[in-house]
Amino acid sequence: MNSINLHARHWIGGKWIDSPKHLDSINPATGMKIGTYADGGPTEAAQAIQSALKSFRESDWRENRILRAKALNEMADRFEKGTDDLIQILSLENGKVKREARFEVEMVPPKLRFYAALALTEHGRAIEVSPGRYSTVLREAMGVAGIIAPWNSPVVLFIRSLAPALAAGCTVVGKLPGLTAQTNARMCEIFSEVEALPEGVVNVFTESHGDGSRAIIDSPDVPVISFTGSSRTGQAISAAGAKHLKRFGLELGGKTPVLIFEDADLEKALPVVEKALTVFAGQFCMTGSRLLVQKSVLATVRENLVARLKAVKVGPASDPASDMGPMINRENVARVDAMVEAAIKQGAKAILRGGPVKDGPLSKGAFYQPTLLEINDHSLTIAQDEVFGPVLAMQAFDTEEEAVSLANNSMYGLAASVWSTNVDRPLRVAREINAGTVWINNWAVVYSETEEGGYKQSGLGRLNGIAAMDDFIEYKTIVHEINLRAA
Repeated sequence: MNSINLHARHWIGGKWIDSPKHLDSINPATGMKIGTYADGGPTEAAQAIQSALKSFRESDWRENRILRAKALNEMADRFEKGTDDLIQILSLENGKVKREARFEVEMVPPKLRFYAALALTEHGRAIEVSPGRYSTVLREAMGVAGIIAPWNSPVVLFIRSLAPALAAGCTVVGKLPGLTAQTNARMCEIFSEVEALPEGVVNVFTESHGDGSRAIIDSPDVPVISFTGSSRTGQAISAAGAKHLKRFGLELGGKTPVLIFEDADLEKALPVVEKALTVFAGQFCMTGSRLLVQKSVLATVRENLVARLKAVKVGPASDPASDMGPMINRENVARVDAMVEAAIKQGAKAILRGGPVKDGPLSKGAFYQPTLLEINDHSLTIAQDEVFGPVLAMQAFDTEEEAVSLANNSMYGLAASVWSTNVDRPLRVAREINAGTVWINNWAVVYSETEEGGYKQSGLGRLNGIAAMDDFIEYKTIVHEINLRAA
């Protein structure tokens, strides 16, 4: 699919809604227009909120767990049926190479089915505190949930919040980014095909800015927000929602350290380190952007990693030979390159400079060659700030204690990866790292059944797993007595 040339609209109250303002959808590999989209904002947000509120109050969605499970399972079936089409649109508009787009889209049905099961098994509890005196705890849906998902993985990151919200009995207002408007619209087509889903339970609008998001956050009718994005934005929306004591579930930025010890299996580790940097062109909250290497193997790692990164074939998703697609746009290419230039001026050594593709057909797109920098000072901005591009900062360490110290020297704590063939070391180190997920001799292995989320500035709450339901649940305790004596 080289073009779609469609007009993407919002899905609100079971209807397709347009906006007065239209913008172009762009293929980041070519810079060419592939369609147009309705650019929403506060008006569409208000419509979506009212639709979701009406559905929450007037339908039996929040009370009918059988209906919720049926709708989630049917939605999973529909996503499976539409997998190939969604992969095509996502690759074209977002830039992911096909296998990475498939990786994203195929994570969706298992999540929906897992939360369908939880909808059926969700329960409160009751205890007889003393003879004839009972305390019953109900877990009730909070109401309308606002879900704000980013452009880097719009399909799975929206569903990751949507599935537990629906399973809990909430209705939803979703805001998705203009950069993936065509993908957003295809998802909404799938929602529209789910016959068991009542009108107004899922409402989605697209915008190129943040005005609609601010309207959701400012609304007293939306008591809970599930947000995936930058830590700076997470801080800002938390402050804005404080006046309503709004509940926030936040998965924010990351600066994943990859620790390679001298006893690591380098033949297994280095291909994964390469992918940890280049998957989604480094535009991934769990991108392995910090590489900590024990000094005794530093030279070997450096030589072999440079060779691997040089061999990465950057190209469009339409080329099956492409290893890494474009970044989302040329503005982000310029931003990332400015960060690399600043790092070099601050003392980082460019082992592999990489950078923007400036010649040939790819120069029309948003392509950035992988970059490897070596540093001695972990306080450098390149080691502390999220780059969101294929730029790796490498630093040597001597001891296990130093490795842990460097790994924890970050305001982020989303994930980490530890490589060692020692029986005890990986688990010992994993326990000391301040991160929500630690992979041992692996990277980016995520299961729908187990929780993920961040420490420190990487977020609040958890997504995936049973705990994801908690963001959307309110507790109610009912205390009552009965007369145990016969009349």
